[in-house]
Amino acid sequence: MSIENKESLNLMTEQIIGAAIEVHKILGPGLLESVYEAALFNELNSVEGLIARRQVPIQVIYKKQKLSVGYRIDLLVNEKVILELKVVEEISKLHLAQTLTYLKLSGKQLALIINFNVKLLKHGIKRVLNDKSSVFSVSCVV
Repeated sequence: MSIENKESLNLMTEQIIGAAIEVHKILGPGLLESVYEAALFNELNSVEGLIARRQVPIQVIYKKQKLSVGYRIDLLVNEKVILELKVVEEISKLHLAQTLTYLKLSGKQLALIINFNVKLLKHGIKRVLNDKSSVFSVSCVV
């Protein structure tokens, strides 16, 4: 990944997190995932330079055949960053594995798992990187 691309992704990540914090500040925890998805979709599309799409299909290919399995990305920002939204007690290893699989299947490099079921949203955000030089990398965004 080039330095310019990395800086662009970091700026985009900051904007996405800012939008998610705004949604969480207004709605708080305890609602359905679909509510946060709709609100965050609207918030992201109000940020200059960001374009979000909802429920983006992911193609699964098995032995050269396309499978009709219906996997979908919650939100995709600027065709680069996957947002996997959750309303759970805590982000689990299963959520991380699922998100990494979405990254691999879509060919994207970066995803954020955002758990809205927390008091402070910064405690509910994980950054997942599909780093081709390693299996994967996960970091907590604060």
